[in-house]
Amino acid sequence: MSQGVFYRTVKIDGLSIFYREAGPQDAPTILLLHGLPSSSRMFEPLLNRLSDRFHLVAPDYPGFGHSDAPDAKAFAYTFEKIAAVTEHFTEALGLSRYTLYMQDYGGPAGFRMALAHPERVEALIVQDAVAHNDGLGANRNPRREFWKDRAANESNLRTNLLSLATTRTRHAGNDPNVDRYDPNLWTDEFAFLSKPGQAEIQSDLFYDLSNQCGRLLEMAGMDAREAAAPAGDLG
Repeated sequence: MSQGVFYRTVKIDGLSIFYREAGPQDAPTILLLHGLPSSSRMFEPLLNRLSDRFHLVAPDYPGFGHSDAPDAKAFAYTFEKIAAVTEHFTEALGLSRYTLYMQDYGGPAGFRMALAHPERVEALIVQDAVAHNDGLGANRNPRREFWKDRAANESNLRTNLLSLATTRTRHAGNDPNVDRYDPNLWTDEFAFLSKPGQAEIQSDLFYDLSNQCGRLLEMAGMDAREAAAPAGDLG
């Protein structure tokens, strides 16, 4: 049974960070890290379903959702920076132990947090997030062209991946049951993509993905073979 969802903001590193919170604060905490092109809005149904058993906290990253979106010339939109702000967010809220729920972009941010402070992480829930290049699969080949030559492929990426129009088409355009989509989804979860400066913000973060795949494994002292192997396969 839902205990109600609260909508709050907190100042972190000079930025207003918006977050959703539900459940008793003395219950086990789940920190929910969203993906692209989403925000904490994606977790609203989960917050309602689990708030009787868990303390759930879902922040919007800088540049996403209802959080501040400083100009890309003044703020480094990298996953290292996103992880640092999110880590400071947990410290401001007094979250000393939590399960990390990492979806998509939540992976490169959350894995960094786990590597920096493993003592804080009780468990990992990974949804559609990888830490190595092999895990991205062949469907990422066109996007790898952007990583090889950003200048030549920037315009195409912004039009075909990072725009609000493309997001709407990708999420609902081919769904035979489009009527099931929450009509508030486009105004609450994805509308931030149409704000000024979003093209630069999302391009910077997407470009940083090319750096995170090898960097996370290096930080963990692993190689791609180890990262891709199922648990127990490595002696």
